[in-house]
Amino acid sequence: MTTTIDLRYPIGRFTWPTSLSPAERNTAIEAIAQTPSALRGAIAGLNDAQLDTPYRPDGWTVRQVVHHVPDSHLNAYTRFKLALTEDNPTIKPYDEGAWAELADGKSKLIEQSLSLLEGLHARWTFLLERMKPADFERRMKHPEHDRVLTLDMLTGMYAWHGRHHVAHITGLRDRQGW
Repeated sequence: MTTTIDLRYPIGRFTWPTSLSPAERNTAIEAIAQTPSALRGAIAGLNDAQLDTPYRPDGWTVRQVVHHVPDSHLNAYTRFKLALTEDNPTIKPYDEGAWAELADGKSKLIEQSLSLLEGLHARWTFLLERMKPADFERRMKHPEHDRVLTLDMLTGMYAWHGRHHVAHITGLRDRQGW
């Protein structure tokens, strides 16, 4: 029996947790901390033609995925800081597809995006590791999801998000024999 993997969700769709146990939270923080090295490893040795290959039909190129992760995680880091310093802020969504089509989202500046992600995740992990359990209960309103999200929920989501995009690239590499 052959199983078919949904190339959009190679590690499965994200399921929102209501909260994380201390062990789950630590695992999620570690996953966030490891995202930059995992992404760097996923693209190691790829040439420009490979970086410009979509990870799935009608999907972004590997290059766009690499640029998307720091774009997304910059927004996430800002959202964490807003939730930690304001009472239940409404965050601003952004059009990630439109961002991926901008010149910098298609640029050859791969090393700059990886360096940005490394610096960002060092700061973000530093913050996450020093947050108290009550901090993870802080809330924000996400108008696109029409729900209130806690920082626990977002910690779980962004741990998944990094693994999700690394799997897009490693799955493509496996399928192409790269």
